[in-house]
Amino acid sequence: MDKVKETLQKWCEVQGIEFSSAEAEERYKKTVQSVADVIQLKTPAKIPVYPFNGFFPAYYAGFTPKEVMYDFDKAGLAWEKYLRDLQPDLYVGPFIVSSGKVLDIVGYKIYKWPGNGLPDHQSYQYIEAEYVKAEEYDDLCTDPTDFMLRKYLPRVFTSFEGFASLPRLFELLELPLVGPHFIVYGAPPVKSALEAVIKAGEEALRWGEFLGSFGMRMASLGFVDPTAGMSKAPFDVLGDTFRGTRGIMMDMFRCPERLLEALERITPIMIQIGLAGFKATGKPFVFIPLHKGADGFMSDSQFKEFYWPTLKKLILGLVEEGAVPFLFAEGGYNSRLEVIRDIPKGTTVWLFDETDMVRAKEVLGDVACIAGNVPISLLYAGTPEEVKDYCKKLINSVGKDGGFILGSGAVLDEAKPENVKAMIEVAKS
Repeated sequence: MDKVKETLQKWCEVQGIEFSSAEAEERYKKTVQSVADVIQLKTPAKIPVYPFNGFFPAYYAGFTPKEVMYDFDKAGLAWEKYLRDLQPDLYVGPFIVSSGKVLDIVGYKIYKWPGNGLPDHQSYQYIEAEYVKAEEYDDLCTDPTDFMLRKYLPRVFTSFEGFASLPRLFELLELPLVGPHFIVYGAPPVKSALEAVIKAGEEALRWGEFLGSFGMRMASLGFVDPTAGMSKAPFDVLGDTFRGTRGIMMDMFRCPERLLEALERITPIMIQIGLAGFKATGKPFVFIPLHKGADGFMSDSQFKEFYWPTLKKLILGLVEEGAVPFLFAEGGYNSRLEVIRDIPKGTTVWLFDETDMVRAKEVLGDVACIAGNVPISLLYAGTPEEVKDYCKKLINSVGKDGGFILGSGAVLDEAKPENVKAMIEVAKS
C-alpha cells in the first residue's frame, strides 16, 4: 500500500544520523535499502541477515542475562561487542531483555526472570494462570481500561494491589462527586501503589534514555535495528496473560460469542499499541509474536473463526498507517499458509520457525516477504559447516528471487557463536 511505500522510502533516506565513517554510512544505507526491497518483493543487492538475538549478546560477551538486565553499561557493552564482531545486517536491541529493576519495583508476577525466581544465567520463564475469569468477559468488553486498572493490574503486579480499591474514574462527573472520589487515594495501599508507579517510571525513564542513546550510537556505526514497537494478536492477548491456554481453549467451546466479542473489542487497542512506537521512531517494523495460532494448537476451522479475523484486522490497521507488521510465526504454520496470504501485497514480513519454507514461498511469495528459518537446534548443536549448508540451500530455494530475509527460526540465546557467525557469513558471501 502507498503508506508502507512512503514509510520505506523515508527510512531509506536515512535522515538524522551522524555516521562515524563513510563505511558505516554505506553499510547502513545498503542494509535499509535491501530490507525495503525484500519487503516490497524486489530482488535486493544482497539478502539481509537477521539473527533474532535475544540474550545471545550477553552470553557472547561473557555476561549473564541478569547482568544485562540490571546494568545498562554491561548491556551496551554486550550488544556493541556482538555487533562489531559478527556484523549482522539487522539486530534486536537491548529492549528485548527489559529492565530488571522496573520488574522488581512493580512486582511482575507473570514471569520469572534471571535473578528473580531463576538462576542468573537463564532466560525468562512464563508463569501461566487464569488471571481473568470467564465470567469477567462482560466487564472487560464494557470498559477495558477500568478493568485493567482495578482488576487485572492488582492481580499481576504485587505493587499495584492497592488499585483494587480504587473507584471508577467515570465517577468524576460533577463537583459533589470529586471530593469523595479522591478519599481512597490517601489510603496506605493506594499511596504505596502510586509511589511504586513513580519509582518504576523514574527507572523506566533511565532505561529508555539508555536505549535511545545506544540505538543512535549503533546506527552511527552502521548497524540497523528496524523495530519500532510491538503488538500482539488479539487471541494471544486473551490466551497468554488473561485467560491462559486452558481457559481460552475451553472458551472456544463454552462461550464462543463472548470470546469473539472480546477479541473484536481489543483489536483497535492492539492497533494503537503497535502504532505508538512506529509513529515515535519512524522505524518500519512492528513486532508481533504469534503464540497460539500454530499448527496443532487449534483446528483449521477454529483458526479461521477465532484467530485469523482479528489478526488480519490488526495487520490491516498497521499497514493502513504505513507500518510493516513483522510476524513471528512460532512453531509450524504449514496448514495456515493459504489463509494468511489474504493480506496487502508487499507490506508484511513473516518470520517462520518450523514451517516448510519452500511451500511458504510458493504460497506467500507473491504477497509477503518471508524470513527465517535456520533451526535453533542446528544453531545450538550443529557445526558451522552444517549451518552454512542449510543456509545456502535456503537461499537457493526461497531467496534467489527476492522477498526473503535469512535469519534464525527462533530466539538465539545460547546458540554457538561460531554457528551464528556462519549464518551471517553465508548471507554476506
